[in-house]
Amino acid sequence: MPKKEKIQQMFDEIAPSYDKLNHIMSLNVDKLWRRHALGEIVDGTPQQILDVACGTGDSTIVTARAAAEGSHVTGADISEGMMALVMEKARRAGVEDRMSLQVADGENLPFEQASFHRVTCAFGIRNFEHKELGLKEFYRVLKPGGKAVILELSVPRNPIVGWFYDLYFLHVLPWIGGLISGDKAAYKYLPASVHAFPAPEAFLQMMREAGFPVVRHRSLSLGLCRMYIGEK
Repeated sequence: MPKKEKIQQMFDEIAPSYDKLNHIMSLNVDKLWRRHALGEIVDGTPQQILDVACGTGDSTIVTARAAAEGSHVTGADISEGMMALVMEKARRAGVEDRMSLQVADGENLPFEQASFHRVTCAFGIRNFEHKELGLKEFYRVLKPGGKAVILELSVPRNPIVGWFYDLYFLHVLPWIGGLISGDKAAYKYLPASVHAFPAPEAFLQMMREAGFPVVRHRSLSLGLCRMYIGEK
């Protein structure tokens, strides 16, 4: 089975327990990281926003709640199993009328050129088989003056923090994930995918090569997460 289909199947299978595990294993710090990203996403004006690899919709819903009146947020993901949970969460949050969903491959987005003021992707781009294609698609669907805001988990550079990171993410996390979800292999894949992700300088260069003339990044929580920003 090709890598993309394997990842789609894996996320479909772990979808029912994904939210619970995500918040337990990040100690809810992921909510803080999303709030940092909002400062780069919403600007107080009506916006068309695309959330790629939206998963179960945490970032999509937070963005829809924070965006100005008249804004619309489109959540896109390759996993229908993950997205099946989104609209019920959106209804509970009272933002279902400000959102829509689209099954879509982030490397081949079904949207017209220059359709969105912002493209966001939270903790999903490391799962792309061809990250450079995804970044080119982000650039293509952005309006001139638009911005891509990407959150991604990162391996801390501090050796002491890195040691504790590896202990937790390579050993404890797969055990917890397997216990709750029944799929230990999925929670071995997740930390391995973080280790395989390009270093910050390399990823910023990928963004430049995708077309973004202005790129920058910010380290969050001692390097556990990084926020990458590309301006069109």
